Amino acid sequence: MKQKIENYTGPAAGWGAVKAVAEAIRGQMNVSHDVIAMFEMNKPEGFDCPGCAWPDPKHYASFDVCENGAKAMSWEATSKKTTPEFFAKHSVTELLKWDDYDLENEGRLTHPVKYNAETDHYEAIEWDEAFRQIGKCLANYSNPNTVEFYTSGRTSNEAAFLYQLFAREYGTNNFPDCSNMCHEPTSVGLAASIGVGKGTVLLEDFDKADLVICIGHNPGTNHPRMLSSLREVSKRGAKIIAINPLKERGLERFEYPQDPAEMLTFDSTPLAEHYYKVRIGGDTALIKGVIRCILEQDDEAIAQGKPSILDNDFIQTHTVGFDAVKHDVMTTSWDNILRVSGLSKEQIEQIAQLYIDADNTIICYGMGITQHQHGTQNIQQLVNLLLLKGNIGREGAGICPLRGHSNVQGDRTVGITEKPSKSFLDKIEQRFGFKPPAEFGHAAVASMQAISEGTANALICMGGNLAVAMPDKDACYQGMKKLDLAVHIGTKLNRSHLLTAKNTFLFPVLGRTERDEQKTGPQSITVEDSMSMVHASHGKLKPASPYLKSECAIVAGMAKATLPNTKVEWDEFIDDYDKIRDAMEAVLPGFDDYNARIRVPGGFHLTNAAAERRWLTQSGKANFLTTEGVIEDPKSAVNSELVLATVRSHDQYNTTIYGLNDRYRGVFGQRDVMFISEAQAKKQNLAAGDRVNIIALDSEQKRTHRRLDNLKVVIYDMADRCVVTYFPEANNLIALDNFDPQSGIPAYKNIPIVLEKVDVAS
Repeated sequence: MKQKIENYTGPAAGWGAVKAVAEAIRGQMNVSHDVIAMFEMNKPEGFDCPGCAWPDPKHYASFDVCENGAKAMSWEATSKKTTPEFFAKHSVTELLKWDDYDLENEGRLTHPVKYNAETDHYEAIEWDEAFRQIGKCLANYSNPNTVEFYTSGRTSNEAAFLYQLFAREYGTNNFPDCSNMCHEPTSVGLAASIGVGKGTVLLEDFDKADLVICIGHNPGTNHPRMLSSLREVSKRGAKIIAINPLKERGLERFEYPQDPAEMLTFDSTPLAEHYYKVRIGGDTALIKGVIRCILEQDDEAIAQGKPSILDNDFIQTHTVGFDAVKHDVMTTSWDNILRVSGLSKEQIEQIAQLYIDADNTIICYGMGITQHQHGTQNIQQLVNLLLLKGNIGREGAGICPLRGHSNVQGDRTVGITEKPSKSFLDKIEQRFGFKPPAEFGHAAVASMQAISEGTANALICMGGNLAVAMPDKDACYQGMKKLDLAVHIGTKLNRSHLLTAKNTFLFPVLGRTERDEQKTGPQSITVEDSMSMVHASHGKLKPASPYLKSECAIVAGMAKATLPNTKVEWDEFIDDYDKIRDAMEAVLPGFDDYNARIRVPGGFHLTNAAAERRWLTQSGKANFLTTEGVIEDPKSAVNSELVLATVRSHDQYNTTIYGLNDRYRGVFGQRDVMFISEAQAKKQNLAAGDRVNIIALDSEQKRTHRRLDNLKVVIYDMADRCVVTYFPEANNLIALDNFDPQSGIPAYKNIPIVLEKVDVAS
């Protein structure tokens, strides 16, 4: 593929998306029944998109598939196969030299395999024998807390529920999951502020909002179906503002592929009316500045005898902590606000005025807000802003966290948490007759610390690419190789599978797109989207191999082999998933009539107390919460000239690399690039096309051993005093202990760095 950097001038989606979809299908799938099945994606009787968690609209368009959803489906439904013959041909040592794209592009895993250290190859193994060996290993460990149970966000509700039953009957609450690396601050921060760790809006609220604030996210790449909703907001005259360090085309304008008129006329819909390029790590400073402007205007209005700008009835009736937040904000200096945010006072005043003028406001945020040492506080500042005007708990207003994977929220709902509530554990004991452990377990960082320090014995991964997704790969990779047991359950080969333990098993699993046939016939699974809608998903395609098992069946197989006196009716559950859902109904609040309700097209909505202005907090009210200062990342060398954030390319989903293009940013055929503003490049004596090395700094601005070498400079429209490059290649620049102490999320979005210009001549 030819490498080039060029200025992308088109809109998001449009003909560029159509071409990308066609290329993805042509490169991966059998152009026949498999492609026809794409029309079943995101439909009541079809399968849920294996990509993002944006909800399905109630009207169910004839073809409600975005570009990256089509890539995700074609990547899973590929006709390419990774067979035992492939593993016989290629040693693990050789495969470790392949890049991540080539590993996954080899195709679907077809057989259960086990690593043979003597030959350095994966070799086929029978399912029952694999389960027997895993059960023997797990039964031999004297301490259940030396086993880590990782969960990927694509795991179904049913499989996640069985998985947590297995781990808890085994005796541990170690549940690292991908939410720990993306939206854990949402679960923690929103729960502290409003009593529910989820967003409060429904898709219909976007039809009634006057203002939508998009902060710290890039919908064109990470949740493209959201663009259709933003398009409708724009077309009816409501305002959208974008706050993001980089100019992202998916926040600027959008050409709707399902609109023939737009496509044929090459027209597009403008989205964000105003775009504010906040400096990386400047969100708390910015929001405090906006709140201060609002409070200053309110004080002035009252002094002049005018009506208050704030919703004082709501504040007095439904909240506590307002006075403390007001004091904190009003004593925060403008110098600090402007220095850290990178915006002018006039820009911050403009944002404040747009908020004041809007009756109903929705704030949407992504990992640009969460992945900081103070990610939890970032979210709470956004809530503070909404509470000022009562913008939570009514139509057309609220907080909207943009979850990534299509069931990461559902997994948490059904029990994937290292901090289970007593009521949840009591329900498990009542239903199943065993006493689950009460001691809190490990989240992702604690799990990887245990692995890297050698205190963990085993790791079971329900999907994902854990070692690659985590910071400090040097420590993580070496730790993985010291484990006694590693079990990986996935659809395709990735790098984590090659970091082999003493006993390593790789299990092929049915994908979301494939038929799941059990003794009682075809089964459906359920997922929860980012707006708490729970609905069924029915795979349509023939499985990639007759040797695949479902997630549920693999969990049951391991559990039965490990727990000879188990209290759980594993065989009945696998024969009929309705029985799993009956058990979930007995344990989980809000899942009444579960089987009946998921058979209704579109499923059902899990009640959100905060959306009804019922505050499940200790205070019984919504909490205004303060955060000290304006620095989101205290360990990130506050006075550092340059900070780096990791982002995903357009041909990427989490650690999965679909291709080497980043179309909207004008990058083609390469990933070894670093984005920087023109003004900042001049300060660094750099020009487009130069090569640089990136060296991470510690909190004292001293150089560390963590570095990323030989990246190509790309001049880009973005904030000054910061640079951007791709996740996961840059993860090694982050220390494993650089995380939010409240939520445990690694601080991927603010890494202090220095640059070294590479002397090409040498």
